[in-house]
Amino acid sequence: MALIVKKPKGTEDIVPSKVYKWHTVEKIVSEAAEIYGFKEIRVPTFEETGLFVRSVGETTDVVQKEMYSVSAAGDSKFALRPEGTSGTMRAVLENGILNEGLPQKVYYILSCFRHENTQKGRLREFHQFGCEMVGSESPRADAEVISLAKSVLDRAGLKNIKLNINSIGCPTCRAEYRKALKEYFAARKDQLCETCRDRLDKNPMRILDCKIKHCQELGKDAPVILDYLCDDCKEHFEKLQEYLSVMGIDFDINPKIVRGLDYYTRTVFEFITDEIGAQGTVCGGGRYDGLIEQLGGKPTPALGFGLGLERLLMVMDAQGCDYMEPKTCDLYIVPMGEDALKKAMGIASELREEGCFVEYDLIGKGLNAQMKYANKTGAKFVMVLGDNEIESGVAKLKNMATGEQTDIRLDNTIAENFSNALMADMFKDIDADIEKFIGKEN
Repeated sequence: MALIVKKPKGTEDIVPSKVYKWHTVEKIVSEAAEIYGFKEIRVPTFEETGLFVRSVGETTDVVQKEMYSVSAAGDSKFALRPEGTSGTMRAVLENGILNEGLPQKVYYILSCFRHENTQKGRLREFHQFGCEMVGSESPRADAEVISLAKSVLDRAGLKNIKLNINSIGCPTCRAEYRKALKEYFAARKDQLCETCRDRLDKNPMRILDCKIKHCQELGKDAPVILDYLCDDCKEHFEKLQEYLSVMGIDFDINPKIVRGLDYYTRTVFEFITDEIGAQGTVCGGGRYDGLIEQLGGKPTPALGFGLGLERLLMVMDAQGCDYMEPKTCDLYIVPMGEDALKKAMGIASELREEGCFVEYDLIGKGLNAQMKYANKTGAKFVMVLGDNEIESGVAKLKNMATGEQTDIRLDNTIAENFSNALMADMFKDIDADIEKFIGKEN
């Protein structure tokens, strides 16, 4: 029978057999952020459309082509968030977080939505880990944020990830650069795509971010922003390079990086890999010193980055990185009969209160079917309960890995005794791992 409804194009179901991978990366990113002093923030999934037009930029692909509008009663227009920074900065301002002292450092894990052509590494709903630091204009803050991003990738076990950095200047020096870009592309206007021809007058820097291959080729010989930096921006970029070197972070300068959102100023950066095809950017970010003021706040420097969790998982899979082991059943109880079922329910409740993962039959299967199911769940131990066990007050506890069986009393000592059995089993595994390690060393 065919399914009546399927998931929307460009979305993915994260089924139970895959969730443990997500638990791994969520733990990695949140722990890394918190040891750098960042605190978690949670913001709405949709915002007023004007927020993104103002912050991301009216001429960007995100605003022009990729945002999902949300219909609502009344005149207000809303959109599903296409990225995390805008809503986070709105929340920081609206909730007076900047009054609590500077710098403020927040992180988030959220889903974003963009109506793009779906391909490997590019979905219409994707998940993003982001960090934002507000209140420091020093390049030491840029180095710190880049260091955090690198720490996340290192903790995930990634190899062969390259850091590219650039400076796209401030509004002062960028004005001269835009003039040079406009002259360059004006001479090639008839070769540009329709979207880029429209951008030529409004924001020629966006042409450098075009995804059309022909426009990308035209941009290869375009003027580079580094030749137009003012003295302050040049010094800021040089200091950043010094700080990264001091921190032992390797980097390449790539003057073609401009990022796809209009709010960026000065530092921009990307961590890239060739493990996931054309969508090689795993993490990207930079400085956006004018964004807070654009949203109605006082002029306040800020910077941050976003890291795509799907892309991170793709690279981890490609490189064979380790994940946390999924939680498996500690004890599966096989009740044979109504009285045994009631006893199993009581034992399960008692052990669960002690933190044990316990299951028992909920369908009414026979003995063999229950044992097969226990095997499928990966249960560490199985206990069969029947009339004899209830009458004697003692049952057999079977270790499913070794086949070893031991007696366990069905009284008020069961929680303690089962915990001891679990601990003994865990130490056996540790001893086995140590022996394997010693064997390899020898």
